[in-house]
Amino acid sequence: MSGAGPVAVRVGRRSALTLAAASFLGLVAFTWPFVVPAGRVGSVLLPPLLFGLLLGLVLAVAFAQIADGGIDAKALAMLGVLSAVNAAVRPLGAGTAGVETVFFLLVLAGRVFGPGFGFVLGCTSLFASALLTGGVGPWMPYQMFGCAWVGMGAGLLPACRGRCELALLAVYGGLSGYVYGFLLNLSFWPFSVDPGSSIAYAPGLSFTEQWHRYLVFDALTSLGWDTGRAVTTAALVCLTGPALLTTFRRAARRAAFRPPVSFRPPNAGTDAGTGATCSEAPGRTAGAAAASTPRRVPGPSSGAEPVADENGGDS
Repeated sequence: MSGAGPVAVRVGRRSALTLAAASFLGLVAFTWPFVVPAGRVGSVLLPPLLFGLLLGLVLAVAFAQIADGGIDAKALAMLGVLSAVNAAVRPLGAGTAGVETVFFLLVLAGRVFGPGFGFVLGCTSLFASALLTGGVGPWMPYQMFGCAWVGMGAGLLPACRGRCELALLAVYGGLSGYVYGFLLNLSFWPFSVDPGSSIAYAPGLSFTEQWHRYLVFDALTSLGWDTGRAVTTAALVCLTGPALLTTFRRAARRAAFRPPVSFRPPNAGTDAGTGATCSEAPGRTAGAAAASTPRRVPGPSSGAEPVADENGGDS
């Protein structure tokens, strides 16, 4: 599916349905300010409700992958290692001036191991990082989904290799930095701005008016940070991409994630017991019998019994 190497996490039917349901709910969680009318229960209770549902669906995605056989022991070990590495390198940037060190690994790993692996890695990386840094809060499910979509999108990019692939991943990493920031702002925009402001969320406005307010809000408050994230991700992909892509692909080849199994019908002339063809078996049998039978050599006139020579015959 990724076109660039073996897929470590195969997306089965149950996994695909769970991913679709989780992604749909994620979109609802991000875009509810544009679709929930004023005065409805959703405008007040929807965010905390989605918080719990998102956490449950993230776990459901991982369990569905395991149940479908998409995550075997080798893929699970690789997932754990990369999640720990990503959680460890994330505090190096700490979001200062938009610098983020978590996305480049999601892009490269999703590219090599496939979209399913990238989705799960995005969820587990952010979850482990939140536990490590004490960043657990209502924003965590949104961050998990944002990173999960970044990893999944990298696995869905078209196949290419060499410099073309590196340039594609760098451009994708930069764009994903902007999209991630654009989506994450939706998680807190309705609650963090003065209701009297011209860029604040105002229940009851039309979609066009809400959209205009949010675009202005994002440009004024987040565009600079998103640019730092985009530049950092693209630069790290260019710097570490050649080495990490080679390393990941070598690890995937040696781990042999779910090697293809093929069944070939036995040849009509193959001896089931020895594996030799029927045309070869008689010749081997005759040769072995000839080698084991003593060769008689005419004895002397004295009538002495012939004796076996060193080559297996008699003398």
